[in-house]
Amino acid sequence: MEEVLYLEIPTPDTKGVLSWLQGEFQPENLEKTLTPSGIRLGVAKPTDTEAAITEKLPNELSIFIWSVQRTTYVKTFHWGDLPFPGERKIIQQLTTEIRNQFPNKYPEPPVIDLSHQSIFEALGSYYPLTVKYFQRMPKGEYDLQRVYWWEQRWREGVKNPQEPKQVIFTREQSRSPNSQISYDLIYIGGALGVIHAAVMAQLGYKVLLVERLPFGRMNREWNISRSEIQSLINLGLLTTEEVESIIAREYKDGFNKFFDGNNPPHLRSPILYTPTVLNIALDSEKLLQICGAKLKAAGGEIWDETEFIRADIDKSQVDVTVKNITNKEEKIATGRILLDAMGTASPIAWQLNGIRAFDSVCPTVGAVIDGGFESGVWDSEYGDVLNSHGDISRGRQLIWELFPGGGEELTVYLFHYHQVHPQNPGSLLEMYEDFFTILPEYRRCDLDKLVWKKPTFGYISGHFSANNSDRAVAFDRLLAIGDAASLQSPLVFTGFGSLVRNLERLTTLLKIALKHDLLYASHLNQIRAFQSNIAVTWMFSKGMMVPTGKVLPPQRINSMLNTFFGLLADEPPEVADTFIKDKFSWLTFNRLALKAARKNPALLLWIWQMTGAKDMLRWSRNYINFARHAIVSALLNGWFSQFLRRVEPQLEATSPGLWLRLLSINYAISVDKPIRDKS
Repeated sequence: MEEVLYLEIPTPDTKGVLSWLQGEFQPENLEKTLTPSGIRLGVAKPTDTEAAITEKLPNELSIFIWSVQRTTYVKTFHWGDLPFPGERKIIQQLTTEIRNQFPNKYPEPPVIDLSHQSIFEALGSYYPLTVKYFQRMPKGEYDLQRVYWWEQRWREGVKNPQEPKQVIFTREQSRSPNSQISYDLIYIGGALGVIHAAVMAQLGYKVLLVERLPFGRMNREWNISRSEIQSLINLGLLTTEEVESIIAREYKDGFNKFFDGNNPPHLRSPILYTPTVLNIALDSEKLLQICGAKLKAAGGEIWDETEFIRADIDKSQVDVTVKNITNKEEKIATGRILLDAMGTASPIAWQLNGIRAFDSVCPTVGAVIDGGFESGVWDSEYGDVLNSHGDISRGRQLIWELFPGGGEELTVYLFHYHQVHPQNPGSLLEMYEDFFTILPEYRRCDLDKLVWKKPTFGYISGHFSANNSDRAVAFDRLLAIGDAASLQSPLVFTGFGSLVRNLERLTTLLKIALKHDLLYASHLNQIRAFQSNIAVTWMFSKGMMVPTGKVLPPQRINSMLNTFFGLLADEPPEVADTFIKDKFSWLTFNRLALKAARKNPALLLWIWQMTGAKDMLRWSRNYINFARHAIVSALLNGWFSQFLRRVEPQLEATSPGLWLRLLSINYAISVDKPIRDKS
């Protein structure tokens, strides 16, 4: 028996595929026998001599289909010891006809009018399971409206990348001398925004926070490691006791395992254990409430259920126009600087970067489940950091995350790495229908017995920065932070991790900019969390996404992931920890890359096929920059920081712009120093 074909058929209609295969597919001059899950193709009756040779194994092709992950798959096996006549031609015919009959489709959500019906009524016939289980959540109707709104806004930006809506305007002349600046900093976006806003308010700055949702509501839960959350204590935002109070669960270990049932033996990998990666589940809403209270106690203000409309900027101030969602009242807030913390759907980010706003995105859906799993399904002392239970599904490699929370809570995410493409922006609603359909495949459960606490969803964007000036994160008197700045790790390092990890860096540099009125784009663009090692590992993201319009072997992405995670599983634990947390050195990266090439020589060809010459050339430039950064860091490491401490008083007083630049360089070479490679 030999496998001669394995294809993903991008449709959940497995019965329709079976009907087509058994009824319409008909190779010439072959006998077709129907089976419960496919067909058998045989040649005409053999001669007596042939029959004697193959009396134990009939010389035929067995074609069968099955369904998993709301997707259909087909395999063809050759039974028999003799070559099958015209086998290659038959396989080509089957492949071509399947591609023509069941092409890739990228469905869009329907246009709905909620003035005459509820969101449940509007979407029920399109996404029946999504509607069913959102109805069981405490604020399900509101949250499903948010999912629909988020997807529509994301699609609008992706489909019209060259014509982003203008929300930032400049004025040639400053406002009249009588116009009063009310705030030092105005933050738009109350999730990540409130964390930094509270820090700045405690430092004595007058702060306003504008939030579109009721303050404290979250679309996602947050996980982090203990070493990373220490920065909140170091900056004085939280006490040790407060940090402990927001930790819902600290698990013992985290698992990383990708499906390898269709991988060759040398590309299968053991479980990678990462006990200190995302092993702390935070009570995110409690964290927001604590930060909000500290912001107000320090004299700051919060305007929630208020939507950003536009910002008008001149040489002396920024005027931010906002609208209360409830009463439709518009107001103008005036400040020295505007901070964009609106996340991936930020209209500011789209305007500043146009078609280069984002290179990739992770459409992410999930839920917080407060019990209902049978005993033995999952031990809450452990988490799933990255897990796949199948191959490519309808043009996406689906990946699970599972993190235990307080009590019986489990937060489960389903996501995939996705190319930003106008024909295929990526759908949260389709993902939710997948989530509710295939969750029992991933973890044994009865969905009707689960206690649904709240949904978790969003678009986590990524920008593959070649250097620290490749992407605009600032304009005059405007700075983007968190997901709006789109500083993404190829694996688990999202906007929350970026902000927390670089909170001291962001705060210190912003204080200098405010102190010396260094609020032009040229100054503010230096306040970013760029890391040169992330600039080379974005190829991992490219290697986990199926380009729109392309068809890959179903097992391809799992083979690539198992290649590299198998190497990490063989390394000392600290190597895997630092790699996933983006702290690895140039030497470590090169050593692991060479090992991966030896283990899987086809890896480079696979990456080339998925990315193309343009991105490979772009990556090569990134690698050169990474090497250059490693050399500069080695030359400056140690003495440069001491030099800055000695010249700080005089240099900051006489040349504050130069001081900001040098301090930014120092952070770039010193923040999150990697471990020394012990091999």
